Amino acid sequence: MATEQELSDFLKNTEKRAFKRTLYHVRNEESALDILQDSMIKLATHYGDKPQAELPLLFQRILSNTTLDWFRRQKTRNALFSNMSDFGTDAEGEDLDFLENLGGLSEPGLGESAEDLTQRKQVFHQIEAEIQELPPRQREAFLLRYWEEMNLSETAVAMGCTEGSVKTHCSRAVQALSKALRAKGFNT
Repeated sequence: MATEQELSDFLKNTEKRAFKRTLYHVRNEESALDILQDSMIKLATHYGDKPQAELPLLFQRILSNTTLDWFRRQKTRNALFSNMSDFGTDAEGEDLDFLENLGGLSEPGLGESAEDLTQRKQVFHQIEAEIQELPPRQREAFLLRYWEEMNLSETAVAMGCTEGSVKTHCSRAVQALSKALRAKGFNT
């Protein structure tokens, strides 16, 4: 069973990546923070007594379900209240570079020039923009496999689908990203 400290450490180590993943899905910083907080509370409340090794998959599944619940609530809310001002979130959060906040990415490496750093940041921004354009299931599979570094079976469990579906979603995501980035002049 995970101790209180182990659970706390797990949540601290997971929060930034989980926030980024959720932000890619909902495209609203406040909503992403709410979803992340709700997911962390659910894990601590309902599954805090589970072994530490089970926490990552449990948390990913809780986060996915909480995100889906948010989308369902939004769909219902939008159907009931069709006020156009509820939809205006296109420029929120653009000034904040979330990849820089992950630590280590904003610090230039040894011998890295300002030009190299700027070019790397531009590439990250382009990749982020293209990831956001992926269909939701492809984006989820891609982020779990390559951002969260989950293996195939862990990703399938977290997404609630088969390993074959994960392979298909990842393959399509990589193809779409590669095509989009090549069209923008990046060698992939």
